[in-house]
Amino acid sequence: MNDVKPTVALGADHAGYALKEVLRKKLEQYGYHLRDFGTNNGDSVDYPDFARPVAVAVEKGEFDLGLLICGSANGVAMTANKRPGIRAAICWTEELGALAREHNNANVLCLPARFIDETLAEKILIKFLTTSFEGGRHQRRVDKIAC
Repeated sequence: MNDVKPTVALGADHAGYALKEVLRKKLEQYGYHLRDFGTNNGDSVDYPDFARPVAVAVEKGEFDLGLLICGSANGVAMTANKRPGIRAAICWTEELGALAREHNNANVLCLPARFIDETLAEKILIKFLTTSFEGGRHQRRVDKIAC
């Protein structure tokens, strides 16, 4: 793990709640500074109510990175990507987690709780958090994404 850890904003809907709780505890064990934007139980909720505040916190620079979890990761990714400066990436393998950071400078990781298990989710998250943006030719492409 890096000595200087990024700050992390996290949120999930009801489908991602259990996985969020597992990953939140892991992040705390690893010494990450974080804020949990909810949800706080498995009752049915609307994913934008949790994805938007996480994206805004990252957009404003209050947190370095975000973690969003829902059933497919599509809803939270679509919501987060509406915010200027947010590059939310859906990842379901460690390699995708690394590439999202290395090539796309993604700042929000979106995990599909219904399609990955806790062990894989943790590996993807750690890869995402500990991988740096390569810059170079990728910076030109990332600049073209901006709103």
